[in-house]
Amino acid sequence: MADQPSPHVVVIGGGPAGATVSTLIAQQGYRVTLLEREHFPRYHIGESLIPETYWVLKRLGMLEKMKSSHFVKKFSVQFVSPSGKHSAPFYFHDNKPHECSQTWQIQRSEFDVMMLKNAEEHGVDVHEGVRVLDVIFEGDRAVGVRVKDEAGNPKEIRASVVVDASGQSSMLVNKFKLKVPDPSLNKGALWTYFKGAYRDQGKDEGATVVLSLRDKQGWFWYIPMHDNIVSVGVVADFEYLFNGRTNHEATYFDEMENCPAVKERVSIGEQIAPVKATKDYTYRASQAAGDGWVLVGDAFGFLDPLYSSGVLLALKSGELAADAIIEGLQIGDTSRTQLGKWEPGYVEGMNRMRRLVCEYYDGFNFGEFIRRFPNHRGNVTDLLIGDLFKHELDQVFEDIDSMKTSRSASV
Repeated sequence: MADQPSPHVVVIGGGPAGATVSTLIAQQGYRVTLLEREHFPRYHIGESLIPETYWVLKRLGMLEKMKSSHFVKKFSVQFVSPSGKHSAPFYFHDNKPHECSQTWQIQRSEFDVMMLKNAEEHGVDVHEGVRVLDVIFEGDRAVGVRVKDEAGNPKEIRASVVVDASGQSSMLVNKFKLKVPDPSLNKGALWTYFKGAYRDQGKDEGATVVLSLRDKQGWFWYIPMHDNIVSVGVVADFEYLFNGRTNHEATYFDEMENCPAVKERVSIGEQIAPVKATKDYTYRASQAAGDGWVLVGDAFGFLDPLYSSGVLLALKSGELAADAIIEGLQIGDTSRTQLGKWEPGYVEGMNRMRRLVCEYYDGFNFGEFIRRFPNHRGNVTDLLIGDLFKHELDQVFEDIDSMKTSRSASV
């Protein structure tokens, strides 16, 4: 890491959130240094995009790269009930006839490299294999970071703003004890990959399928990817999946017995990877920013992956934080108020997706709701595509509550 002028912004973490925030700031002519502990490519889960990622990808200059990639095109999502009944697909284009309604099923190791290289192309000073040891504070204000390069050489990098995009192991979240778990969504997941498993044809080939377990304890994701590979994972309550069940492989295939539709789909394929597990799902930081610092992506919060919102939230938080940082640098204000001004609106959108997730776990039936409130088909599709940041969607949840009330009254 050669000596050079101090950056205006230093970003910790090179995943989608870090790449997004750094690219957008660099586009405005500011010096940005991005520090990534690992060397890409590296494995990461979170493979299904939803359509609203389009608009951030467009700002980043990523759209043409995505269009020319070999990633499988995704046009819809479909749900399978505990009894095995398939819903009609939710085709995104039916609700929003625009090219943004086609998205992709990605391999994160490849996508993340594309995003990081794109950041470099826009002028971000990217360093891989660099470990951030600490964030430097003067009083309550972040003023830079202490790092160690691969050769073990220590260095300080001063900056006007420090962005923590380091994921669930966020240094600042741990430092200030900001992490707030979500007891209503205390879930875990087990997943693996199959080659040659069943996939639909034509327009439906790239659809994400959400399949409920027969006993309603959880659900499977089924994500068709390129090279004839399918990502297949089960999500359920932490206690149910992991307490007293120490063999992840055995647990995974036990749950597949509990979901015949998934078992049938993978029966013609071959498992090509060991079963992986994650046990720390939905949480949020109690604040997104402080004087001179900001949290983005999984560092700020993570939401249950039911509706594949992970990459969207990474990109969106990166975009919103970047705009606040750029404005702050322009006016000479890098206070908590300025750097975190995007948080309330972002949290509102995140809460709408969270509410839809909770309704699913409470037995929400998309088909029944649309039959009762056909005027909401477009709004529900908006929620599913990640168009979360508008108040008119709140009427959906008011009508869900009214349906629950009328059902209770009739019992």
